Parts: sequence; structure tokens; C-alpha cells
Amino acid sequence: MVSDPTPVGAAPTAAHVPQTLYRAAWRWHFYAGLYVIPFFALLAITGLMMLWIAHLDGRDGERIPVTALEAPTAVSDQANAALTAIPEGELRAYIAPRTDDVAAVFRVDDATGPQMVAVDPYTADVIQSWPRRSGWYDFADSLHSDIRLGVTGDRMLEIAASIGMVLIATGLYMWWPRGGGTWREALLPRLGRGRGGWRALHGAAGFWISIILIFFLLSGLSWTEIWGAKMVQAWSQFPAEKWDNIPLSDATHASLNAGRADVPWVLEQTPLPGSGSLAGTDGLAPGTPVNIDSMDALARQIGFDGRYQMNLPSGDTGVYTFGRDSMNTDDVNPTTDRTTHVDRYTGKILADIRYEDYSLAGKAMAVGIALHMGTLGLWSVLANTAFCLTVLMLCVTAVVMWWKRRPSGTARLAPPPMPANMPLWSGAVLVGLLVSLAFPLAGLTLIAVIALDVLVISRIPPLRRLLT
Repeated sequence: MVSDPTPVGAAPTAAHVPQTLYRAAWRWHFYAGLYVIPFFALLAITGLMMLWIAHLDGRDGERIPVTALEAPTAVSDQANAALTAIPEGELRAYIAPRTDDVAAVFRVDDATGPQMVAVDPYTADVIQSWPRRSGWYDFADSLHSDIRLGVTGDRMLEIAASIGMVLIATGLYMWWPRGGGTWREALLPRLGRGRGGWRALHGAAGFWISIILIFFLLSGLSWTEIWGAKMVQAWSQFPAEKWDNIPLSDATHASLNAGRADVPWVLEQTPLPGSGSLAGTDGLAPGTPVNIDSMDALARQIGFDGRYQMNLPSGDTGVYTFGRDSMNTDDVNPTTDRTTHVDRYTGKILADIRYEDYSLAGKAMAVGIALHMGTLGLWSVLANTAFCLTVLMLCVTAVVMWWKRRPSGTARLAPPPMPANMPLWSGAVLVGLLVSLAFPLAGLTLIAVIALDVLVISRIPPLRRLLT
């Protein structure tokens, strides 16, 4: 975010630190904040929306209350009721109730796309139906993931998160106690009137949440299409080779996603097992018909209690898939994540993947996603709320500081001046190179900004005056 050049401490200037290096960091901090602030504010607002909607109503609106009776009806009866609500639909998934007093939810796909149907599990009555991804949670999610601009929005957010690392590094450097300043002054803002009070609040708050912000940026970047899918996820996927003598289909686990990520991050690029062989371990007893009722009974038998999700087979080689994933709010404990595939013809278990089977990166991501999304219970909802509000406060204080510092009566952007005779320019290039290697889109953005400055802005006097 944007800050003032005077570091924390009693002295008004950084007397014991080269002013050129400090002012260079301030200038980079200003320009990074100029791009990042709108995106960080959007991410914080939409994050708050998703956090509380999921906690109170559920991602798919599955917290619909029902009156608990003695025993539920067969899952097949509930599924048939869901199918009557969507003419010519195909049953694709079953979301078991979290508790005894909420509805069961079925996903039924028709020509218009995935539809969700809530059914009373005790009476098999349809309560309501709605197109999937049509609620307020999904509206916020679409803004949070790609600003509703598809690939372009995804790239813009990836750049913002990557440049955010520059913002944090320069902010920490400027606020680090020096020149007579103390840690007490750095961590506890001395609130007062004017720009100094705003600066103290901005600097201390940014200092406190810097590590947490890095975590949120890295876990968010893991969902992006370049840094996440191409660099991190591709090297961290669950190895299908662990399944000995199991036929694999051409589809990956990502094919089970229906408009949003429904399967664990570490499995998305892993091929699905295929039905139609004698492979697998004991599942259903021999002679037991394979259908949604026997599959639900098997899921309960092997430990899927409470809420879990069952994806039905798609195609001749499709499999039944049982899933429990904290990302989907199935459980508040990410270490209980589990995905089980069952042959649609024999009822044998083809693969049973648990948290302990994940790679180190997969385990870190499973826990990281739960922390990022606030699905660990009420305490994580409250903690993430405080974090989002702090990010919004940083955005607001940054804008206020710029407004108070800008030359009055002008339309100039008024960035911090470039220090003359910068002696450590080679160090700045090294830092830029390291950032570029770690986050490719940040590197491309830095190159584009430098090229724009040298080739365009410096040669057009009116534009140069506006931006200086």
C-alpha cells in the first residue's frame, strides 16, 4: 500500500539509512499499491461475502432446515423425487445431509446446465430447486476468482497477487524500526491527526498482517492458471502410479468439477480410475446390486459419516466417487479429507485416497485452502473476517495518505520522486529478477512498466508531467 517517506521513530527522516534506497523502496511501494489496491479491496469484500454465506447458508444452499423424523427414506426415492423436478435431467451427484435436520441435495444436469434440488430426506418431497452457481455465494466467487472476465480476469488477479509480494517487501523495509525508532512504535500505532496518524495506522496494521497476507497471496496464487496450475499444482499432483493394476480413464479428477472446484486441489490433474475390470479391493458383498442405495450404504460402512458427496458414474467406464473435502465444507478438519472410487459394475473399491497419502505440497494446500476459505469452524470465520477488514482498512488508509500528500489543485498522480544517483540499482535489478523467476506474470508486468516508461511516458511531456 502507499506510505509516507518518513519511517517510524522519533526522527522525522531516516537519518541512519541511505535516503536513496529508502525513497526507491517508497516509489516501488507507491506504484505497486496503485495497481494492487482495487484488486485487494475487491478480494477482501468478496471474501467476506463468501465466508459468511458459506457459514450461514452453505455453498450450495444446503443448510435448508427440515423436521427430523424417525428414519429417512431410501436415497433412491429421494433421487427419483429430484429427477421429477428437472424433466429430462440426468442425476449426477448426491450431497448427504450434514445433520439430521437439514435437507439432502441432488445435482441434476439438464440441457441448461447443472441444477440443484433440495429434498426432504424423510418424506422425499422436493423443497426447492435452482440452477447451480446462481446464488450470491457464486456471484462473489466469480468476482473473487476472475472478476467475471474469464482468463483475462484470472491473469489480472495473478498479477495483483504477485505484485503484492513487492508491496509487502517494500512496506516492511520502510516500516522497519531504524533511526531511533523502536519496535513498540512500529507495532503500536501512535494515532493522531493529519497524515502522520494515517501513516502510523497504515504501517502498524500492515506490519502485523504481513506474514498472514503472504500466506493468503500464496494460497490464492495456487488456484491461478499459470503460477498455480502450470508451476505448483503440476508438480504436486497425486501420482496415479500408486494404484497398482487399476485401469485409468482418459478423464482427470477435474472433470468432476461442475463450475467450481469440487475435488481436492492435489487430485485435479490426476487421472480417474476406470470401471469395467476385476481390479480393486472388497467393497460390496458379492451379488449385491450396484446402485445409489448400495453405494450410500458402502460409503457409510467405510467411514463417510455425516455430510459427504457422491458423484455418479459418467460414461461406460465412469466410477462412483465418494468425497469428503473441507474445501466443500464437508468437514471442519482438512486432515479428514478422503476420496474413494468404486467400480460401477462390480462394486469393488478401486482407490481410496486420504490426507495422509498426499504429498507435502498437497497436505499444505489442503490445510491452506481451509484456512484461506475459513472452513475450520466459527473461529476461522471470525479470524478471516478480521483479516479482510484489516486489508480493507489498509486500502482506505493508503488512498487517504495519497490524497493528503498530493499537490492541491492539480490532477497529477504525484508519485514519490525517483532518487538521483541511485547507488544500489544493481540490487534492485536482482530483486526484480528474483520476483520475475518466482512469479512470471509479475516479471512480465515489471518489464512492461519499464518499457512503457522509457519508450512512451518519457517522450510525451504532458503525460510525463501528469505521472510525476
